[in-house]
Amino acid sequence: MSDMLMILPARDPGKIRLVRMPADLEAHEAFRHVTGLIAGAEESNPDYRWDDIAAILEDHGFETVEFVLGPELA
Repeated sequence: MSDMLMILPARDPGKIRLVRMPADLEAHEAFRHVTGLIAGAEESNPDYRWDDIAAILEDHGFETVEFVLGPELA
């Protein structure tokens, strides 16, 4: 089975993130789980940074993936 990746979109292209999902989660489960984790981080710390979110995601089996943003598709 190939790795499942999740794009975390952002209005600012420099803030787009990519994470590898845990193998034991289906896409809809991972989406809901990440939504909850990010919401919890935002509630507990309004001044959160990406590093805070990344650490929480990694604690739950997600892995940050480096990537290059390609050209925009029409």
